[in-house]
Amino acid sequence: MTMDAAVKVPFVDLRAQYATIREEVTATLAQVLDHAAFIFGPEVARFEEQFADFQGVNHVVGVGNGTDALVLALRALGIGPGDDVVIPANTFAATAEAVIHAGARPVLVDVDLQTYNIDVHQIERRITPSTKAIVPVHLYGQPADLGPILAIAKDHGLSVVEDAAQAHGAQYRGRKVGSWGDAAVFSFYPAKNLGAYGDAGAVATNNDQVELIVRKLRDHGGTTRYQHDLVGYNSRLDTLQAGVLLVKLKHLDEWNQRRQENAQIYNTLLSAIPGISIPVVLEEAAHVYHLYVIRVQRGSRDDLRRHLQAHGIQTGIHYPQPLHLTPSLKDLRYHETQFPVAERCAREILSLPMYPELERSQIRYVAEQILNYMTASA
Repeated sequence: MTMDAAVKVPFVDLRAQYATIREEVTATLAQVLDHAAFIFGPEVARFEEQFADFQGVNHVVGVGNGTDALVLALRALGIGPGDDVVIPANTFAATAEAVIHAGARPVLVDVDLQTYNIDVHQIERRITPSTKAIVPVHLYGQPADLGPILAIAKDHGLSVVEDAAQAHGAQYRGRKVGSWGDAAVFSFYPAKNLGAYGDAGAVATNNDQVELIVRKLRDHGGTTRYQHDLVGYNSRLDTLQAGVLLVKLKHLDEWNQRRQENAQIYNTLLSAIPGISIPVVLEEAAHVYHLYVIRVQRGSRDDLRRHLQAHGIQTGIHYPQPLHLTPSLKDLRYHETQFPVAERCAREILSLPMYPELERSQIRYVAEQILNYMTASA
């Protein structure tokens, strides 16, 4: 990302990360350029194997991006026209888009105000005779409460597809998220905890049949050239991106630990500021802080954001509209106030700078400016 000279604390700093792995990345990319197998080169299979080991699953299939990963996973589980899929109201639009592209209908559930993830106590009331799956999103790097979700799915005969696009390396009850459901999907968008240098994604599963179908769907419906068993897609993880991911995967645990350490510094500095709610982590979870998200309960979130911007601090809002108020999803026929917690989150949440290379002095500066604003607005 480019950074203006006035920016003191960027929201994300991919150049700082690249500086720490420059030689490894350069060597890996040179290898790919030398062998010139840009589609399904050896790095793709190696990454799939190593990420499967990291996740503790039998199979990983690399695909073009995280959205495609969810479409293909749903289709591999037989989900399509006439089916309902339960998803949270507070998530990126891609979760709903993927359900629609698979031919199914997204059914929204409000979220928990503490964790911002799907409210497990509201799921069963949204299940219909047409419901075929639940897609819990591990939002911001915080695992969804998978225990109750899996129990509900078992009781109702539903598939579970984990949306782990923001949760690489996060754990629930001591086990990696992305290893609990019938399938899980990952995005390797550049700013993610494990990010490529372009679009990339993957499906993880322990189900041999799901793995085979996803492998076929990602490459025009077959696993060998000019074999078309299914009407498929062109959604392949390219070799250059796989090479980058192989380099970065070796550093992921260390980078996640740094994110957790940075989050604890934020927590210490912000917890005493009235009107600011810091992240609440499930007791059974290990949050990996793809995003560090606060809620501004006093004053104005937008005014605070402008104050921080004026002092050289970049922030984000994830997400400014809950799904039911997103214009592209108006055909779902939801209405304002139907999911009040998600609407409240959209008004109050603010994502602060978070990345492994973030310096303690920068975190202190961010906290100082938040305190200055909140004190002035009291």
